[in-house]
Amino acid sequence: MAAVALATSLAARADLPFDREPINYLSAEATDPVGELAKLVESKKVVLEREGPTGYLKALLKALDVPVSSQVLVFSKSSLQISKISPKRPRAIYFNDDIYVGYCQNGEGIELSAADSQLGGVFYFLSEEEERDDGTPLLERRTHDCLQCHFSGRTEGVPGHLVRSIPTEPSGRLLFSAGSSVTTHDSPLAERWGGWYVTGKASGQAHLGNLLADPTSRDGPKPIAKDVLDLGARLNLKPYLSPHSDIVALMVLEHQVKMHNLITVANYQAKLALQYAREINKAFGEPEGTISETTARRFDGPAEKLVRYMLFIDETELEGKIEGTSEFAAEFAGRGPRDPQGRSLRDFDLTTRMFKYPCSYLIYSKAFDALPAPVKDRAYRRLWEVLSGKDQSEDYARRTSEERQAILEILLATKPDLPDYWREGR
Repeated sequence: MAAVALATSLAARADLPFDREPINYLSAEATDPVGELAKLVESKKVVLEREGPTGYLKALLKALDVPVSSQVLVFSKSSLQISKISPKRPRAIYFNDDIYVGYCQNGEGIELSAADSQLGGVFYFLSEEEERDDGTPLLERRTHDCLQCHFSGRTEGVPGHLVRSIPTEPSGRLLFSAGSSVTTHDSPLAERWGGWYVTGKASGQAHLGNLLADPTSRDGPKPIAKDVLDLGARLNLKPYLSPHSDIVALMVLEHQVKMHNLITVANYQAKLALQYAREINKAFGEPEGTISETTARRFDGPAEKLVRYMLFIDETELEGKIEGTSEFAAEFAGRGPRDPQGRSLRDFDLTTRMFKYPCSYLIYSKAFDALPAPVKDRAYRRLWEVLSGKDQSEDYARRTSEERQAILEILLATKPDLPDYWREGR
């Protein structure tokens, strides 16, 4: 395959810091939903059926519980299958809380990745051209080629995910001279969505979506405030499962990928700190499990960064109502647990900020739940200090007392593993 030809042998790289104890990224067995599905497909306990020109796409989304309404379209040549991507043939991305699926028209296969609870971002490829000897689809882990883009400072220095905004020429080529940025919920809308199609209403807020760069200029297009509700005049939508590239789905995607990366950072750093503590204890004859003040401080930084992002402290303030064009917002909100008052962390605001109750829904994820105890304990402690009002520092002043109280009540009703002091402290 052409994708294989692009692979860089990262296994031979001496500077890949996580291909050893206690992470063992390249050799450890993944336990994420895509990896589990691959085992079921290989054992024929799950049968994936091809359907029309999209091949295995529909079957994959159904098997992984990834909603079609999550579809967003990127037309920049920023994938391994770059020859298949252009403004006339964008790559479709679908996602749920743990999984990302990338589809190119007439591609060699379907790209998948997942947020593994121990390893962070793990990457897969389902071939549309090859199969096993017994006729089952070939769904396998694809690490080395994917990490060329998915392991860098842009992914917080861990194997992970990212959403980039890149001015893009009519051919789909990237206009690097105009610069690029990684976008999250902190990014101003005027910097977002270069190289992406965006359908929806933004109440006059300018962005870079749907714009093509002039290949004769070193500068990219200027952000404009122009809503696009129908992409039919720009490309043939029949090969896609949905006609949308929903603005709300894009905003959720941008929040989610960095949140996953920060959870992975906290996981990795905690494991490394605990390994260091074990070695120090052994060297100096200290009791097993002893945590020095120096080691304890190594949990604080990742936990604080995680909590700050989780509470949307630096989120860009919206200047008007955001409305999507698909059923994504309703379906997304319907997936979350609710407290006795019917409130959920998945409820949208989309007028001044993304969520009505600004605390990341990924607090319910397996990756968060699987954080090593020292860093998870610190994250819970800092969350409680902020939400209970004990922390009144300027750093967290953006969250009002009403917001803190609502989030606290929702979590107390929906997150069973909270420490006892959350309830006692009330």
